[in-house]
Amino acid sequence: MKKQHLILILTAFLLATLPSCRKSAEYKALIITGQSQHNWKTSSQAVKQILDETGLFSSKIMISPAKGEDMSGFSPDFSKYDLVVMDYEGDAWTEEAHNSLIDYLNNGGGVVIYNSKSFPGAKAPENVSVSKRHEFEIRTAISDHPVTKGLPVRWLHPDDEIVQGIELAGENLQVLATAFSDTSFSGSGRREPVLVARNYGQGRIFATLIGLPDEKDNKALHCAGSIVALQRGAEWAATGDVTQTVPGDFPTAAAVVLRPDFKGMTLDEAFELIAGYDIQKSTRHYTFIQNEIRRAGGDTEKLLDIEKRMVRVLTGSEATEESKKLMLRELSWMGSDYCISAVRDLAAVPGLQDEVKYTLDRLNPE
Repeated sequence: MKKQHLILILTAFLLATLPSCRKSAEYKALIITGQSQHNWKTSSQAVKQILDETGLFSSKIMISPAKGEDMSGFSPDFSKYDLVVMDYEGDAWTEEAHNSLIDYLNNGGGVVIYNSKSFPGAKAPENVSVSKRHEFEIRTAISDHPVTKGLPVRWLHPDDEIVQGIELAGENLQVLATAFSDTSFSGSGRREPVLVARNYGQGRIFATLIGLPDEKDNKALHCAGSIVALQRGAEWAATGDVTQTVPGDFPTAAAVVLRPDFKGMTLDEAFELIAGYDIQKSTRHYTFIQNEIRRAGGDTEKLLDIEKRMVRVLTGSEATEESKKLMLRELSWMGSDYCISAVRDLAAVPGLQDEVKYTLDRLNPE
């Protein structure tokens, strides 16, 4: 085991301790970076924004000395934080800093490992390689873990590397999700872990191997799936639970979903953009609305709010014919008396007559 690989030195401890669920609404997170095989300047800023976006975390970035420089003055005070995110692959820390992190873990600190090939439980970094960048499907391996509960069994992730050859070891380690590393992309020809969690004593560590920046458009970094997985994994690492709901824009096996600004879509945004729906383009906004309807099942107030928004699309002069067809399709099974008048008003529109009749028949108005 090489000393310069800090995370490997911590293999026995990184999945070691964490706080029990706290009552406070905000957790302090320290993102440690400064040395990595990927663009840490891009990734660390993204991780900060992603965590802060939840409203649960207030994050700070700490940059280590550059590779080969004196590390003697690098001594983070971990005790001030509820979560430490390791966006770091580089020179060894001092024994003091190393022991401080171990003490932090043993006393209930939480850790997230972000895209480190020196993976918790891995035997050695030289056993690890990466595939070529490509779009691939991620499969949830454990569906009842707090991090993955409610996530689709299969979902697409764009333009990323698959880390391969990691040999996991240790008790209480759970592979939450995997991806098949296709030999067509210099892959291993087997399923590789991409999301991992481990309980050790009273502690927790979450590790993600997806969302790697690429010096181009950073699609993998902006994937809604990898963003949500990081947010949920961070909360679980810091509290032992996940209170965040699965957002309506989480990707499925049908299509990749990107968040250009790392922020999740809102109903206001979805309905603002659905009016210009083009069947030849992205279905992201329609899928989001469908998911929100299903999530609101049984909540009369939320369903009525969505129904009112759909009616505004039906009555809007700028809404496309395709967008109105979509709204009629959804109203046919979830609409109430509220929408009937607006639906009837479209009966004379040539391109919508069939959809209007179908919707009214299903609503069965007197």
